[in-house]
Amino acid sequence: MASTPELRQYLIVTANYWAFTLTDGALRMLVVLHFYQLGYSPLQIAMLFIFYEFFGVVTNLVGGWLGARIGLNRTMNIGLVLQVIALSMLALPSTAMLTVPWVMAAQAVSGIAKDLNKMSAKSAIKTLVTGDQHHTLYRWVALLTGSKNTLKGVGFFLGAMLLSWWGFSGATGAMACVLLLVWLISLMLLRQDLGKASSKPKFQDIFSKSEAINLLSAARLFLFGARDVWFVVALPVYLASQLSWSHQQVGGFLALWIIGYGIVQAFAPKLTGQVERPAQAAFLWAVLLAACLLVLVLLMSSALPVGYVLVGGLTLFGVLFAINSSLHSFLIVRYANADGASMDVGFYYMANAMGRLLGTVLSGWVYQQWGLIPCLWVALVFVLLAAVISLSLPKGEELSAVKHYKNG
Repeated sequence: MASTPELRQYLIVTANYWAFTLTDGALRMLVVLHFYQLGYSPLQIAMLFIFYEFFGVVTNLVGGWLGARIGLNRTMNIGLVLQVIALSMLALPSTAMLTVPWVMAAQAVSGIAKDLNKMSAKSAIKTLVTGDQHHTLYRWVALLTGSKNTLKGVGFFLGAMLLSWWGFSGATGAMACVLLLVWLISLMLLRQDLGKASSKPKFQDIFSKSEAINLLSAARLFLFGARDVWFVVALPVYLASQLSWSHQQVGGFLALWIIGYGIVQAFAPKLTGQVERPAQAAFLWAVLLAACLLVLVLLMSSALPVGYVLVGGLTLFGVLFAINSSLHSFLIVRYANADGASMDVGFYYMANAMGRLLGTVLSGWVYQQWGLIPCLWVALVFVLLAAVISLSLPKGEELSAVKHYKNG
């Protein structure tokens, strides 16, 4: 394990990540529910998040290189202040001032901020656990990822409650003030050279990845596309319009789903045991996730009560998806080059953002055209693609031989 000062630095990064995550989850729920209330269609709501997801792709690709050059402390602080700006942009006194281009621009700033924070926090783990302590690394990655998603679920619930209490502008303004304080504290406490590479990487090195990282990134793209194709727009709109749930009920269910998902992520190492054969493990858990989706789709088409089937099926999906996600998050940190890990982690989460972007667009379009069940069919196809790609990941004995190479 790292020395006490390094551990303190990592905990500061994690605390920043947690604070940011609360505002990110709350803002997501605020935008979906507020603009649905204003009469926006599912596809129009999905379009509000296009720049959020697109700039997440760009940020992860460039942010890893930036973190290796200037340090993860600076990329973390840049992310925090950008989120303050995004929230302030949305805290306008009149709904009429919240035009679609303005909201999309604010979401773009928020997308950049979110992925700078995620990349910084995930990359910092590499400075905490060194050598061949792979199971320790798995536990620390799972704990960080799980706690983050638990807080994101709390943020969903917070967003729905703040919308009811203070309205859209009041909620975003209050969150901007709190996060501004977190940013000021972070400026004083974070070490100046955290995560900085020993040599200055060139910009073209952002594409210099190992085959293992390329494969894992492709699997991650389809895995997260499979979640967001039903989760981002289709599910909350379906619950509100078809099942007549209130804002608090929608926000509460999604919050509990994310919280439970995060708890399972944190305990994933206990559920999977030590992962000696990651390719087989990633394939097995992806197949189980696909089976869950197939059963859910079939039951949704039966005469059983839709509400109970949906809640039960998505609860099981959340458990299996959490384990898949934790396995992937562990593997990227394990595969990453120790010197300038943010380069590899950034590239990987660029693929993650591409999956979210694809899932977000499809969530609005497929739901508007055909409904929720076709969204689940698309998710099933995506999970099967992730499973097939996982079979090509390095086998147990090949892990120590994972090498980085220059593309081109």
